[in-house]
Amino acid sequence: MEKYKVLLVDDEAEVIEVIEQRIQWDDLGFTVVGNATNGVKALELVEKLQPDVVITDIKMPYMDGLELSRRLNRDYQNIHIIIFTGFDEFEYAKEAVHLEVEEYMLKPINATELSDCLKRLKDTLDREREEKLNVTRLENYFNAALPVLQNNFFVSLIEGRVTEENCGKFFAAYQIDMKGPYYGCVIFHTSEHHVPDGMNPLLLAMSVEHEIKERLATEWKSRVFSYLGNTLMLIELSSEDAIVQFTDSCDRFCKWAYRVMGAVVTAGIGRVCDNMANIKTSYDGAREAVSYRVLYGTKRAINIAELAPKEQETTLQPEDTRMHDLFKAIHLGLKEEIEKVVVNEIEKLHSNAQTVSQYNLAIMEMVGAFYRFCANNFLDFNDYLHGIQNPYETIPQMDESTLTAWMQGVSVELGEQLKNARNSTSRRLVTDAQNLVRERYMEPDLSLDTICSVLGVSNSYFSSVFKKETGKAFITYLTDYRMDHAATLILETNEKSYQIAERVGYLDANYFSYVFKKRFGVSPSKYRAQHTNQ
Repeated sequence: MEKYKVLLVDDEAEVIEVIEQRIQWDDLGFTVVGNATNGVKALELVEKLQPDVVITDIKMPYMDGLELSRRLNRDYQNIHIIIFTGFDEFEYAKEAVHLEVEEYMLKPINATELSDCLKRLKDTLDREREEKLNVTRLENYFNAALPVLQNNFFVSLIEGRVTEENCGKFFAAYQIDMKGPYYGCVIFHTSEHHVPDGMNPLLLAMSVEHEIKERLATEWKSRVFSYLGNTLMLIELSSEDAIVQFTDSCDRFCKWAYRVMGAVVTAGIGRVCDNMANIKTSYDGAREAVSYRVLYGTKRAINIAELAPKEQETTLQPEDTRMHDLFKAIHLGLKEEIEKVVVNEIEKLHSNAQTVSQYNLAIMEMVGAFYRFCANNFLDFNDYLHGIQNPYETIPQMDESTLTAWMQGVSVELGEQLKNARNSTSRRLVTDAQNLVRERYMEPDLSLDTICSVLGVSNSYFSSVFKKETGKAFITYLTDYRMDHAATLILETNEKSYQIAERVGYLDANYFSYVFKKRFGVSPSKYRAQHTNQ
């Protein structure tokens, strides 16, 4: 069984080294995945390493162990905490019982006591893991799922079979209290191809659904149900902008599900609507968003409104539904898939047409579908005809191989155009963020949340786009920009270190020096001395 991950935090490197050497971690069922000398660095490692246990000292620079524990309890409630304290601070530590610390231990650390503590903690972790994956518990939960009538009603809603006139009547009849004023749909897709050993895929999906209800549905007013092998969530929002915060919540859940349960979950989030009777539009957008996992990856949330212009109408006209698979492939931009779907479309075209008139009509409907698809994506289909003057007359005269080659070429070209448009949008987003950094780097509260709020996008989407375009996480980019500017000020002015710290957004001069040394290898004063003497 996979061992539980431990992060050690102490400002004395010798203490960390002793603990690592004197504890038989492997025999106890644990493995040390990293260490940090202060709470700030520890939080960075927690995000990166996702440990099960954090063992921390109290007295540390920049952020002490109690503040670290508060942050962990707020943002990573599943992490267990063990605190080391000196004798003179033990009573102070005991007063912080609300931090839900697993255990307090006096320094110097006794290897036997710590080993006994870890044994008890492992029993607790084992019980928690067993509860998450207990087959009997999952089956009992499944039998007590949402009432059948409510489930059927929600399915009817997303399939577009409930009129606006009847919507209120069903809400009252089924005691569903969702007053909006805005609504949205999200699809949670749990992969059947990445399942922990010995776990049934269906039971894993059920476990994911249970955790969605426990974690997300308690934070956001919503209804959760199963549909076509996925878990769906219908949410009500107080404003259209709230979908950005909801996207980040879904993104955190997907990462948690993979780390704790081994489930590969992708959340596809549809567009916001102002009437529950129109929730099918949001559901269709959520389906499209989930399909984008082949481009943007799994274990994350994908908001369709962040991938395409907000004005774009994504739903197909009734006569275009036959082309849905092709248009979906074009949106994804995968050349081999596009060509394969085109072949299937041509085969269906020939097998379904009983007469020449039917065939010609079907071809003209196909051309019309292309025109509408391009218009919905702000493209002009005439730009992709390559010399064909009247497509409604010329294309029906093509033989099967010529039609296939033409249709494949046009579809691949459209896919490339849409991909370039997405990349252009991503680059523009990154450029806007970099401009904001240049304008506001001196503000102490400038953060990832601030940038995303100004740009109107979720943290998850912005972070992935920024890292893809620049090769750096946004916080790293911001820190490097501040430090580079600080280095210039050090060499070009006589200002004190604390003054320069304030000018680049740091209120704590000591922490500024710590970050500066981490960036350049020397303190600000030594940096000035080295370059002045050159």
